[in-house]
Amino acid sequence: MRNKDIRVYLVCICGYFNQISTRKMLKFRLILLLLIFGCCFAVAQPLVRVSGIVYNNEKFPLSQVTVIVLGQAQSTVTDEFGVYTIYSKSKTFSIKYSLLGYQPQTIKFNERSGARIVKQVNLIANINELEQVNITNKQNQLSNTTTINIADVSSMPLVSGNFESMLKTLPGVSTNNELSAQYSVRGGNFDENLIYINDVEINRPVLIRNGQQEGLSFINSDLVSKAKFSAGGFEAKYGDKLSSILDIRYDKPDSNQTTFSTSLLNTSLTTKRIFKNSFLLAGLRYKNNSSVLIKQDEQGSYSPNFADAQLLYQYDFSQKFNISYLGSFNLGQFKLVPTNRETKFGTLSTTLRLNVDYTGQEIDDYQTLGSAVTATYSPEPNLVIKFINSYFNTIERERFDINGSYIFDEVDNNFPGENFGPVSKNKGIGSYYNYGRNSLNTQIFASEIKVDQNFDNHVFSWGLKFDKSLYKDQLNEYNYTDSAGFILPNNSKNIVLQNVINVKNNLDISNYSAYIQDSYSLSGSAELQLGARSTYSSLSKQLLISPRILIAYRPNSNNKILRFSAGVYKQPPSYRTIRDFSGQLNINQKAQSSYNTSLGYEYAFDALGTRLKFTSEAYFKYSDRLIPYKIDNLRIKYLANEVSRGYAYGADFSIGGEFVKDLVSYFRMSVMHANEDIIDDSYVQNGTTIYPGYLKRPTDQRLNFSIFFQDKLLNSPTYKVHLNALYGSRLPIGPSQTPRYLDKFYIPSYKRVDIGFSKDFLDDAAIHKPKFLDRNFNAVILFFEVFNMLNLNNTVSYLWLKDVDNVQYAIPNYLTGRQFNLKLIVKLKN
Repeated sequence: MRNKDIRVYLVCICGYFNQISTRKMLKFRLILLLLIFGCCFAVAQPLVRVSGIVYNNEKFPLSQVTVIVLGQAQSTVTDEFGVYTIYSKSKTFSIKYSLLGYQPQTIKFNERSGARIVKQVNLIANINELEQVNITNKQNQLSNTTTINIADVSSMPLVSGNFESMLKTLPGVSTNNELSAQYSVRGGNFDENLIYINDVEINRPVLIRNGQQEGLSFINSDLVSKAKFSAGGFEAKYGDKLSSILDIRYDKPDSNQTTFSTSLLNTSLTTKRIFKNSFLLAGLRYKNNSSVLIKQDEQGSYSPNFADAQLLYQYDFSQKFNISYLGSFNLGQFKLVPTNRETKFGTLSTTLRLNVDYTGQEIDDYQTLGSAVTATYSPEPNLVIKFINSYFNTIERERFDINGSYIFDEVDNNFPGENFGPVSKNKGIGSYYNYGRNSLNTQIFASEIKVDQNFDNHVFSWGLKFDKSLYKDQLNEYNYTDSAGFILPNNSKNIVLQNVINVKNNLDISNYSAYIQDSYSLSGSAELQLGARSTYSSLSKQLLISPRILIAYRPNSNNKILRFSAGVYKQPPSYRTIRDFSGQLNINQKAQSSYNTSLGYEYAFDALGTRLKFTSEAYFKYSDRLIPYKIDNLRIKYLANEVSRGYAYGADFSIGGEFVKDLVSYFRMSVMHANEDIIDDSYVQNGTTIYPGYLKRPTDQRLNFSIFFQDKLLNSPTYKVHLNALYGSRLPIGPSQTPRYLDKFYIPSYKRVDIGFSKDFLDDAAIHKPKFLDRNFNAVILFFEVFNMLNLNNTVSYLWLKDVDNVQYAIPNYLTGRQFNLKLIVKLKN
């Protein structure tokens, strides 16, 4: 990094000092000075770089090959084009190449310091391995998915700490909340996304809302070995949702490992053990983000506590047969005793201020118990059979009883100084009251068989699945808003409660599904995949057929891929979609349908002294029988008795690579437009019938842009900087109880920059390592992170109030402000 670049980083950090107390400033300066002091004395010797492509016997590039410098902590995996780049601190070293289904290969090197070596490697298939190599290779090439770099999880500054937060940096994924694990893809909503761990479909809590109430997601980042994400056009083997899939793998580790991580927000302990005929992965996590939530406008006593335990154990009875068990227990409680709130908003000409005093409290808790048993049998090298059985039980409770007394003012914004001036006009004095006692118990049973078999140029796959969902739901909530009630007294003797819900629902839903697909090599450079799903739902009593096609073309240069996909995606009605605002169920609801086409292009090339990868995809989705919805404080409220048709189209772009050696960076952008037309939503105004026509979907975020950039300070490999920047354009919204055609208000654009600095005390390239640490640990990495570096006010939702003139105002609920965090990751020697 040049001196000019260093000054830019330091200026960004030092700009915060004038907003920090003297004591905190001294502590912060001390940390920064220690970091700079350490940088000045760090000297690194030139590294040897080895890069190239890993092929199989048929000269097809192999992705996900593990590449390790033996005796060092350096490791990487090959990308979709089989390309890898790795560095060694010594001139004499050995590199091991390994992939499940192939014989590992170790190559020795003896090079000069700073050498740049290109090494092409051929791996030989091992027919005795459990999963046949041709099956894996061909499915990876045809899959319309993006491989997520697992190494970025620990280094990316993420305030939530959840794995799903990484998805918000991917093209096609919309973002407007750093606290939530929920995400929308290409105009779809949160409920249209599938998540799998080791082929087991994962279900998430239903009631939890507002981001701050969300705890630990099901995915334990420390256990993840591979992750793939598809924003559309995914294969028939995946389930019945409209938007996306996230496919996570917990696999057998290369060696015994124990990792401990702690920060001001969360703590985790992970162990990975290999035995003679089995292996074990286990993780414990705890999270308390009260230090982040107290930065919000709503002040009070926050007590958010979340914890989970997760394990995967697999026993190999033979080379042909194994059984694995995946278990998880996840619990969380969010408790808030609010005291007061002050929110300032408005325009340059009109500044408004809301002051609220609270009484009461809110307690939300949930617990999820999940388990899955998978038996894998391979009677022949080209045949793999999996029998998967899973059970999930989720108990959720919401209890809130909060009264707020407010004063709504217009203030003089011309008053000199930082503070606002005197009140120029009172807009209203009133109160509101929210009450809720809600509980939901969900049980989901699933049993599935999946078969993959290779026939020369074909990989034939099929599967059958049965799942049953049981719901016991009790809703009891209401609210009351006396907008300006003290100035304009209500002459009625009766208090009219609003949004009153008091229902009990018991429902069970059974789904039967099957899929079949064939991956076929048309030639040495072209692949074709044909597939179809069929599903029968006991709720809608429909038999749904979903054909899909995917074509991949790779020229002989092996650095380009062109993909075309088309398919039908049908989502049977679920408990969430059939429950309306009042809690009543529409059991006559039918499945939602989406008809997708996409064209993607990937190109790997050498530029700027490194290997870069450019990806792009254009898509169009037409949807039928959609269930319209409104988003209220991150909870989706479906208009269960209405139906709409809609469309979404756009394009996603991404370019990434090692702009700085051994550190991957990405630049991504998405443009998208999503509309829907609610059937029979006309209304009469002044004697004239109005037809609203097409409306913007609540997820119609036209532009998304993200940067994840990594660099090294003072050219030292042990000191690094990790920058994560997000931009998402505005989103349409309206009051939760009004018709959709009145949603003409907007949540402002989402802008956020997080930055992290890290020091790796045991980096392979470090000349001098602390002896005690080097003797007892494989890695010791210290992070200093600044969340929301620019301290921007992002809006997540609105509180809707009326003033004395019966004019309704949207009071913004802001997300988190600037927050500092320290994180330590320690990997023990075993």
